[in-house]
Amino acid sequence: MASSSSLASPLCTWLVAACMSVACDKDPSRSAMLHSFSASKRLSHCARRKKILAQCGSQFSNWSCNRNGGGLISSFCGSSIQGLMSSCLAFEPCNEFYNSKGVSSLGFFGDNGGLYSLFGSKNVAVKRKQRRLNRAAFSEAMAVAVEPAKEITTKKKPPMKQRRVVVTGMGVETPLGHDPDVFYNNLLNGVSGISEIETFDCTQYPTRIAGEIKSFSTDGWVAPKLSKRMDKFMLYMLTAGKKALADGGITEDVMKELDKYKCGVLIGSAMGGMKVFNDAIEALRISYKKMNPFCVPFATTNMGSAMLAMDLGWMGPNYSISTACATSNFCILSAANHIIRGEADVMLCGGSDAAIIPIGLGGFVACRALSQRNNDPTKASRPWDMVFFNNSAFRPAFISQNSIDKESKRNNGLMKLNRDGFVMGEGAGVLLLEELEHAKKRGATIYAEFLGGSFACDAYHMTEPRPDGFGIILCIEKALAQSGISREDVNYINAHATSTPAGDIKEFQALLHCFGRNPELRVNSTKSMIGHLLGAAGAVEAVAAVQAIRTGWVHPNINLENPDEEVDTNVLVGPKKERLDIKAALSNSFGFGGHNSTIVFAPYK
Repeated sequence: MASSSSLASPLCTWLVAACMSVACDKDPSRSAMLHSFSASKRLSHCARRKKILAQCGSQFSNWSCNRNGGGLISSFCGSSIQGLMSSCLAFEPCNEFYNSKGVSSLGFFGDNGGLYSLFGSKNVAVKRKQRRLNRAAFSEAMAVAVEPAKEITTKKKPPMKQRRVVVTGMGVETPLGHDPDVFYNNLLNGVSGISEIETFDCTQYPTRIAGEIKSFSTDGWVAPKLSKRMDKFMLYMLTAGKKALADGGITEDVMKELDKYKCGVLIGSAMGGMKVFNDAIEALRISYKKMNPFCVPFATTNMGSAMLAMDLGWMGPNYSISTACATSNFCILSAANHIIRGEADVMLCGGSDAAIIPIGLGGFVACRALSQRNNDPTKASRPWDMVFFNNSAFRPAFISQNSIDKESKRNNGLMKLNRDGFVMGEGAGVLLLEELEHAKKRGATIYAEFLGGSFACDAYHMTEPRPDGFGIILCIEKALAQSGISREDVNYINAHATSTPAGDIKEFQALLHCFGRNPELRVNSTKSMIGHLLGAAGAVEAVAAVQAIRTGWVHPNINLENPDEEVDTNVLVGPKKERLDIKAALSNSFGFGGHNSTIVFAPYK
């Protein structure tokens, strides 16, 4: 009771002061009261206090402290300043107010009872100790007044059950096919899409092989006029996106029923329109007048998503993400989050790249990141196979001379070209993600459920993985936590494994750290057959993971002839496809710059 009285007294005093200052601006009689109060400085301390209290009693006779009916706290439950002031009008100074030092108890009026300290007058001297007490009492009163507003805010946002995200459509453009089923059947059969480059003369390059798309048509998907102007990465994106819609049963009639404000596109690219931009540079050598007016918009990574949204009329979330070879996973997870947050019901997401052109090939050759197995293209991409090097001047930039000397000594000075770098690929992959109830309502076929994922950064080097693999470990563990599953639930992993000497082993070591030597776990790399599709890799591999869930078959690792001594072959899928009842499938993608990403799918139940 004593504590409540001590709280009520300063609050009543503070309210009187606050309401007087507001009311006097509007009421001339109260303003006159203040003038008379100012003149009272010549009176004695006691007389001036009595005069103030008498005037307060006459001006605010309807106030009430209401200490037994909810007290001061309940009177503050108004949602605005007007509510606060209206609640003040129901108050009258309580007994504690009269028994205390009155309106000067909080120091608003100074020791001499004047109003000047409230308005910062320099003529009133306030003791240091009294100022500290005043601040403490004022802070306490303010905290009591403000705190109930937070409760009202939280009540306006009740917890909502998380929306579930499912995969209802897929579209691909790859070296192994332009249809998800054709593409995956080729993977299951161990067919390689790596061959000699045919689109331009690359005889002067040390690498002359790639996962090139040999036959590609936009007929029926992209207007002929746009098809001639656009960069290939945009054409791959548009066709794969529209194929995903068709695969998901989004017909013209269904399209009319969709809420287009809640339909979005989030398809990224690592390299963007390199061909369009390169052609513009060549034209500029002659004159700027020769440049394609579309060279700037068609070179940017966001324009593919924008053009697809324009074509469909979708006005929901629309942008692109570019995080090198992790681009697709970043786009897929971000798109799913838009659905989970209720910002969208339907999202097209994935990635696209078309960098097999002179400047693209030359750039990666300069990085010394590509395989040079030109005499046997189908054997060039060989994740987790033993690393050997030839005695030529070439070696991958991320392998030290000490490593080469060590391998040479182990092999009596003879070295052969083996797992020496990745193979470039091109294409696009697009998933149609949909909110579960939305998909069920329209009778869509559900291929799999998207459980979640995560991002992390190595913060170490532009191209090399962290030696301790901590960035990958962190990413995987966060993805499992966000997806709400345990490590024992994951029995299939589509690894990033690009066939590089350093990257393959660091990822495998991270997988062993996270999952142990689980005999049920199966790991493979789609890149062994199609090469590295750069920004599109994650999306195409996500399609492979979903197809594995659908079919119950996981594709083989081809070219794994002499496994590296640091990998456990009991975990890796062999040279033939394997039957697997998948509980949860994990797909990794890592990019230059230390960008790590992991996404998780599971059968829909």
